[in-house]
Amino acid sequence: MSRLLELTYCPLAARGGEKSTGSTACLHMMLLTLLYSFTGGAALLYALYRWLIPSIVQYHAGLALIWHDVIVERMLDTLTQSTRPQRLLRAVQKNATRGDPRSVVKAIDQFCRQKEWAMNVGDEKGCILDSVVSEMNPAAVLELGTYCGYSTVRIASLLPPNSRLITLEFNPDFAAIARQVIAWAGLEDKVQLVEGASGDLIPKMKEQFGVTTFDLVFLDHWKDRYLPDTKLMEECGLLRKGSILLADNVICPGTPDYLAYIRSSPRYESQYFKSHLEYTKVEDGLEKSVFLG
Repeated sequence: MSRLLELTYCPLAARGGEKSTGSTACLHMMLLTLLYSFTGGAALLYALYRWLIPSIVQYHAGLALIWHDVIVERMLDTLTQSTRPQRLLRAVQKNATRGDPRSVVKAIDQFCRQKEWAMNVGDEKGCILDSVVSEMNPAAVLELGTYCGYSTVRIASLLPPNSRLITLEFNPDFAAIARQVIAWAGLEDKVQLVEGASGDLIPKMKEQFGVTTFDLVFLDHWKDRYLPDTKLMEECGLLRKGSILLADNVICPGTPDYLAYIRSSPRYESQYFKSHLEYTKVEDGLEKSVFLG
């Protein structure tokens, strides 16, 4: 503050007996100096938030996750009194065409690249997911981890007629948003979203959901559940010869126990597809594993 006072020192106000106009002019100068200081500070903070810090952290896995998934999300939640999934849903409703799955995917990608990062599989790895779905043409698909429905929409939009996608989501708030995103894409008839823990629901697939086996399983939920849920699907007989497991985020945040198991087991033939963590330059990838029986 002393520095600001030095900068706004006015000789008219310093000389005793001067008219009040001198003091008024100096007050104006002081207020303008404060305004310029605050404006410059705000501009600097915005530049740091919008460009500089994201540019730095996009190459570092730990920093990227802390910045996007903790600091920015909590800050925006507080400022907007809303959640990230709610903001993502508003972006879909504003920018996507109802009944057009591709426009829903595009709206979410634009939101995540231009506005706010979110933990979808993302556009880059999403293309790998699309190619696996299109190549396999599955009739029965299980998705572990719905989040806001981004990958659900990508998968369901590529499924043939009379196919079925069951997606499991533990968080009821995420599930509520995902249902609206899926409905906006016009895919609710192809998707059955079930709330609950994967460990509880997988053993019920045959009895309660009428599933014999799954052609494709997309793993994108809690990383420490990849391995136990894979073993549980084996035990429950939900995998047939030729079934494909496609696992996201096997490098970042990482699933070392799952990779060690799936790559060493004689029951699987595995291939790693190198890519990047969604909407960043951090290395990540998808592990495609064919069940050999």
